Amino acid sequence: MTRLDYDEISARLRLLAHPERLRILDAVRRDSECVCHLEALLDKPQPYVSQQLRLLRDAGIIADEKQGQNVFYRLSDAEVRDWLDVMLGPVVGEHPDMSLHKRLIPCPCPKCNDDTPLAVSERLLQRS
Repeated sequence: MTRLDYDEISARLRLLAHPERLRILDAVRRDSECVCHLEALLDKPQPYVSQQLRLLRDAGIIADEKQGQNVFYRLSDAEVRDWLDVMLGPVVGEHPDMSLHKRLIPCPCPKCNDDTPLAVSERLLQRS
């Protein structure tokens, strides 16, 4: 029988108990997101968002991946993913608030500025 590490579980729960970190995790469990998208979602300045991301990354809950000048964050902890599914419900599509922000913010990331003909057509369809 595996012994539970109550101190470790408690520390992870404290990280998850913060409302803005929960919003971040809800977004990145659905799809990887850049800081620009997360700033818009939280309506917080970049330093604040980066601080929250650092805490989650240092705890091993999220991972980052650099693509050119952009850094994308994704949920990397399967156990936390399971906890989020229980607490927030299963993932169904894109975060509802995130899809609105992606249409409204001027974001330089490749997800928002893929200028291939197919991507341009998809963005036009989403906006109509």
